[in-house]
Amino acid sequence: MKHPALYPMAMALALSPLLFVHPVRIQGESMAPTLQSGQLCWALRAWCSRAPHRGDIWVVQSPEGQMVKRVIALPGERLELQDGTFMLDEHPLEEDYVQHPERGSAGPWEAGRGYLLLGDNRPASRDGRQWGSLNRKRLSSRLLIK
Repeated sequence: MKHPALYPMAMALALSPLLFVHPVRIQGESMAPTLQSGQLCWALRAWCSRAPHRGDIWVVQSPEGQMVKRVIALPGERLELQDGTFMLDEHPLEEDYVQHPERGSAGPWEAGRGYLLLGDNRPASRDGRQWGSLNRKRLSSRLLIK
């Protein structure tokens, strides 16, 4: 290029997609088998994403730091584990993505005005069962996966 003043503009244009999406590297086994440790995914930033839906996977700012978890209960809902089955407002929750289910009974957990997020590998996940629900501002970006 003959015009050095264009370099910053060209760089800004090249990086502009990162305003909307960003890479996320999965750490740990809490989302297995859906996501594997070391896997690279793309995430859509919260400010340009739709509201969280049940089943979405989000990057969250938990009390224990940044994590990747699945939305299970929406605002106002109640989750409970009864004899190894998660019950959402007293109805069994269908979760084909869980291959390592939890056993026993626990809860209830109230979403309140926030969202309850859990890992898919329930026995190996620290999640909303330990730290409770998270408000919408703590959900920073939604993973773009099937």
